[in-house]
Amino acid sequence: MTMSMIAVPSELPGGLDAPLAEHFGRCPLYTLVRIEAGAIATVTLLPGPDHTEGGCMIPVRLLASQGVDSLVAGGIGRTPLMGFLSAGIQVYRPRTPGNVGATIRALLDGDADLFTPQQACGGH
Repeated sequence: MTMSMIAVPSELPGGLDAPLAEHFGRCPLYTLVRIEAGAIATVTLLPGPDHTEGGCMIPVRLLASQGVDSLVAGGIGRTPLMGFLSAGIQVYRPRTPGNVGATIRALLDGDADLFTPQQACGGH
């Protein structure tokens, strides 16, 4: 990854030391990590949207509008996974749970797997 923007669903207070949120679509916020030349360049926080009608696609549109090209999540439903893939956002799942910083380092080290539609949870 030369330059990219990675989103990680996070628990409060967010940031690199925050735990990963269990449900990406209902997380309090996303920690957005810009990677440049293989290193963390910036870390910003983005409040998670309300999970209302059509809620599965709201995070897809929100993160795409922020220039996100990768998402790391512990689990994801088929509908949002397909939405992310259609938006050009790769979805990874960490092999080893950790906080946001450890998850980003693992992704940069190749220690994460791409989610496939077969691995997605049911509806959303």
